[in-house]
Amino acid sequence: MITKPLFFNKNIPNLSVVNVNENALYQHCPEILEILLKDRTTSFYSKRKCNIIWANHNYQYLGEHYKATCQITPNLITGDNKGLIVPRALKPKSEQKQRTKNKAEVFTPSWVVKLQNDALDENFINDDLITYISRSWLEITCGEAPYIANRYEMTTAKKIPIKKRVGFLDRKLQRINKEIHYKQQWQKLVKKAYQASYGFEWNGDSLLLARQNLLFTYWDFYVDKWQCEPSFAELMQIAQIISYNVFQMDGLTQCIPLSQKIETIIHYQNDLFDNVQSKTIVTNGQRVKIKDWQTGKLIDFMEINV
Repeated sequence: MITKPLFFNKNIPNLSVVNVNENALYQHCPEILEILLKDRTTSFYSKRKCNIIWANHNYQYLGEHYKATCQITPNLITGDNKGLIVPRALKPKSEQKQRTKNKAEVFTPSWVVKLQNDALDENFINDDLITYISRSWLEITCGEAPYIANRYEMTTAKKIPIKKRVGFLDRKLQRINKEIHYKQQWQKLVKKAYQASYGFEWNGDSLLLARQNLLFTYWDFYVDKWQCEPSFAELMQIAQIISYNVFQMDGLTQCIPLSQKIETIIHYQNDLFDNVQSKTIVTNGQRVKIKDWQTGKLIDFMEINV
């Protein structure tokens, strides 16, 4: 008998496998939530463990640690704060409108995702399996990452059956499930498919949801294929890949959001007219680093061949 994972919010009818319960996840597998919150770029520069940041003001009413530049840590989204982060479709309409206004945050319905991914996928229908799953794809400003992993309808949060999912990672996993029948080989190819799947997002809460969607997409396809749950070690392996490949970035600067420093210098000129001059100095932010899986090294985002 297949048992459901313990990580989902069971208080929402018919959405129990859509909205991940970070509190339950942290209670049962704290290491996995900690990995999904990691910011690999800032950790690279500072040589210490760092997490993704909120990058918006939506939660600042909760206190100092919820400011836009603050890191998201497990204690801020679990315990008394459980249920804080939910998919866009489950957020209040007023918050949805505000996020659209402030950051042009709009989520695409599945039929549009299918139409666009189908158009690209037509170029690769004759690829052999290895070539197909190894081709790198990138979803820009990914939000909850529907173009990568189409777990649920973005407008309603209704779960989508595995065979009807249309994300580019979904398509790779569908082929692997169909063509591979040995678990060790299956895991190896799934790992390769994840290493070739990328996405970036500004908002920290949406980024966490995207990472969770990719992790539980793995869970869904694993259970569908093998009729049992993946091991903790297998989940950790996939979570590690996701934490490198789905990252926080300002798409205009290729830097960590809000990592640029803007300083205005005012200069007073002592003359007859007491002129005041100002100069704005912009210090570049932290350039995003992502992992080159061929070499195992972190490189600048612009150097990756996607």
